[in-house]
Amino acid sequence: MRLRALLDTDALGLRLLGGEDELDRTVRGVMTTDLRDPSRYLAGGELVLTGLAWRRDASDTEPFVRILASAGVAALAAGEAELGDIPDDIVRACARHRLPLFAVNESVAFATITEHVVRQVSGERAGDLAAVVDRHRRLMTSGPAGGGPDVVLDLLGTDLDLRAWVLSPAGRVIAGSGAAGNTLPAPLCARLAGEHLAAVRTGRRGPHRVTVDSVTYSLFPIRTSGRGAAGASRDVRESVLSDWVLAVEADAGDWPEERLDLLQGVTQLIAVERDRRDAARTVRRRLAQEVLELVQTGAAPAEIAARLRVAAPVLLPGLGTAPHWQVVVARVEWEGGEIDGGSVAQSLLEEILVDPAASGPEPSDRIAVAHTGDEAIALVPLPAVSGEHEGPETGLLADALLASVHDPLSAGLDGDGRLTLGVSASVHSAEGLRGALEEARHARRVAAARPGRVCAAGHQELASHVLLLPFVPDDVRRAFTARLLDPLREYDKRHRAELIPTLEAFLDCDGSWTRCAARLHLHVNTLRYRVGRIEQLTGRDLSRLEDKLDFFLALRMS
Repeated sequence: MRLRALLDTDALGLRLLGGEDELDRTVRGVMTTDLRDPSRYLAGGELVLTGLAWRRDASDTEPFVRILASAGVAALAAGEAELGDIPDDIVRACARHRLPLFAVNESVAFATITEHVVRQVSGERAGDLAAVVDRHRRLMTSGPAGGGPDVVLDLLGTDLDLRAWVLSPAGRVIAGSGAAGNTLPAPLCARLAGEHLAAVRTGRRGPHRVTVDSVTYSLFPIRTSGRGAAGASRDVRESVLSDWVLAVEADAGDWPEERLDLLQGVTQLIAVERDRRDAARTVRRRLAQEVLELVQTGAAPAEIAARLRVAAPVLLPGLGTAPHWQVVVARVEWEGGEIDGGSVAQSLLEEILVDPAASGPEPSDRIAVAHTGDEAIALVPLPAVSGEHEGPETGLLADALLASVHDPLSAGLDGDGRLTLGVSASVHSAEGLRGALEEARHARRVAAARPGRVCAAGHQELASHVLLLPFVPDDVRRAFTARLLDPLREYDKRHRAELIPTLEAFLDCDGSWTRCAARLHLHVNTLRYRVGRIEQLTGRDLSRLEDKLDFFLALRMS
């Protein structure tokens, strides 16, 4: 389609500010961005929509416009909602670079322009995308008739014979084409999500191609299209852990431009659904924020309890009695500390708290997550259980939360990021929430003291030696372990005597000679000889509790 056709469509609310001689340019797609450097996502021919959040002052304008012009975009359309009238420095820069400039009336949503452009461009691409766009209104409607992203993926499967899935950054299936959405194995989902995150972190332009077991998948980023959304972030690290990805079972390297344009259009339609889903989370996020503020300001338990009674029907519809609650605290930190990780941690925690077996875009209806600074805090309702079923393992467990998402998230954080997570015990009343919040924060600090990009700790670990070990200074740790274990390591290195494995097994068996000998497949006399050698080399006595404890801690800290 031509730029002139956009200007002639009154419903789009576009006003030409410059570039009258360029209105016959062809528009091949649309992109919404507030990145200061969006070049990696531009292929040429796009109508670029921006809310101007990238502009701090006039000096930012020239580099931004120069990047767009160099990439060959068709035109720039700037929204008036943020600054009112479009600044003169933008008008002048676009004129210098012969880049047509439109102003977008604040009453018109960028999603409206996106839908119109995709609809019009599709009619000029041999009808490939027309069928998809014709179903776009179903995607936008609420209720069972809407269909969500499954509608678009079904058309890819039936009309173009493409099997495709929408995956979360943690590798959970959001939607799939027909029955295919239920057949993609979880390990494969995690692998594809991890490969996508790694590619985005290295700045490679999509689609990213991955071959697994001789099958090639093409991965297309799905970036939110609304103003102020994560897709408009200035730094890729602010959105990499929250964007969805479209995985297509095909090698896009062999596709013509028309087919690539088709898939880019599909990602734009799915992004609209993502925006709608995020908007629906607003109520749950507000509830969590209100409860959190009451807890942190020391409000009366009765006031907190009243707020929880309001939250319970929203988070657990149909529940007759007040639930139990757990608090989960997450923190995303990037080296340098210049990026606020709170909103990223919020989106990520909403995803992590979803049952890994759940599919679809809305299984997180019962999760309320607030964020402040770099920290995200989840208020998780648990249906009340009878005393006979309740125990120390009731509710969420830290290790289980990260089991299915560890690998893909590690890929997204690789190089300069960390995710740490702490989980409280469940509490049964408003009075317990303040303690649960502090418990979750303390558990997160325990997780932060461990090595690794993705770490978690639970409340169970706060009542054992595990709580103490991470906070032992490194020099003390090295001196303590060297004094006890270095003589054994050196002896093992010279004689291959396996004293260290023998010591570990002996302590694991609580000092039982027969059980330890059986585990190591040794005669008891051989075991006694090894233990005697350990005692001789270290000057310790493994029949004494104090010496057993010292060895136990040294092994844990080594």
